[in-house]
This record gives sequence, structure tokens and C-alpha cells, in this order.
Amino acid sequence: MKVLKSKIIENVNISNRIYRLTAEFKDEIKPGQFFMLKTLDNSFLLPRPISVNDVNENTVTFLYRTEGIGTTKISSMRENDEIQLFGPLGNGFDIDELNGKIAVVGGGIGIAPLLYLTKILGKKVDVYLGYRDKDNVYIENLFQQYADKTVVVTEDGSIGEKGFVTDYIDYKKYDVVVTCGPEIMMNIIMKNCMENNVKCYVSLERRMACGMGVCLGCTVETKNGNKRACKDGPVFSSEELI
Repeated sequence: MKVLKSKIIENVNISNRIYRLTAEFKDEIKPGQFFMLKTLDNSFLLPRPISVNDVNENTVTFLYRTEGIGTTKISSMRENDEIQLFGPLGNGFDIDELNGKIAVVGGGIGIAPLLYLTKILGKKVDVYLGYRDKDNVYIENLFQQYADKTVVVTEDGSIGEKGFVTDYIDYKKYDVVVTCGPEIMMNIIMKNCMENNVKCYVSLERRMACGMGVCLGCTVETKNGNKRACKDGPVFSSEELI
């Protein structure tokens, strides 16, 4: 893990309250990891945990939604501003465990950590993206560059298929399902994977304070006792979760 000041390359509003921020960073990052981000002016107390959306040579890109003072302040930052990065944090996805045909399923802002994973895995991946409506659809075109197939689902059918993304997955086609998004969506996916004997890995979203497992503010109940989403996760096997 590093703590450093990084220059912002771009910070773009791409949809309703959704931003993509790219900053300088040179070290190795695993898909599924995250950083704690903070402005240098101390305008808010605690850094904000934000998932890594993409990685390129000497840069890291984050996808985030403005929710409060911290992310709103981050969204106001511009090219060449400096931002403080703590990371990379968390365990990330174990690429060696993701074999065979893979379904990557994201809902809303939960699609954030799945783009870089899809980029690495490439054409053995089918992607399913669930959104509320056409005004909340973003970066689906980026997934289409890397995946074998990309299915976009909106609840009202204004773009792509109509309904819930969980309705469009044929589990019998896949060896592994990877998912991140609303917990109700992930619970349905975990249940369906269990019923179809399909491996499932979930990236959990939790409120975090320290990002390093010290404060115990992001506890996850597992079959092996309580674990910390920031340090032991955020990626867990569905078999481990209660």
C-alpha cells in the first residue's frame, strides 16, 4: 500500500451523479481492489473508499457516485489538481480461481470494479449490467470492447432488455459467476449459483472509515467468523458468506 499525492488527469461527469476520475499511479493493482481518496485541503475528515474501475500504464481510474460532502468535493476537482491516494487496498479477485466460462454481473454503481476484471479476462466473459433507466446507464460501451457478450438491462426497458438483470442469466452456461451491486441482487445470484452448482464470487460494498481493518467498521459475517470487508475482502466466495 502507498500513501501519495497524485495528479488528476481527468475527472468527468458521465451520468446522473456518476463520475470517472483518472489519476497518476504506477504500481501494480489487482482487479477488485480499492483506494481511499481524500482532498489535500482537509475539507472532510475521513477519506472515501472508491473502487478501481480501470488501470492503464501509469494511471488508475475510479468510478464513483456523489453521495455526500466527501464525494461531492472530489467531484469538483479538475485536471492537474492533486489528490491523496491510499492504496491499493483489499484482496481483489484471484484470477487463478476464475476458470472456464464466466458471467460478470453488475448492478448500478456496483459495476465499478468489474470493468478492469473484464478487461483482464477478455472473451471468456459474458457481462450482464443492470440499471434503473436510460438516464442511469454508463460505461456499458467500455465493457463491450472486452467481453464476448454484453447484456444491458433497465428496469423500465428504456435501453436494452426490460426487467431485472438477474432474470437474464442462464446459470447452466457458466462455470463461475462474479457479481457486485445491490445486496438484494447479489443474494438472488448467490442463491441461483448454489442451486446450479456454480462457483460465485461477490464484491461487497460496506461503509468504511480506515480502509485497513483497524476500526472494524466494515465487519462481514462469514462461516469462519467475522471478517473485515476492507482487509479480508471486499471479494468473498459465496460459500463463505452467511
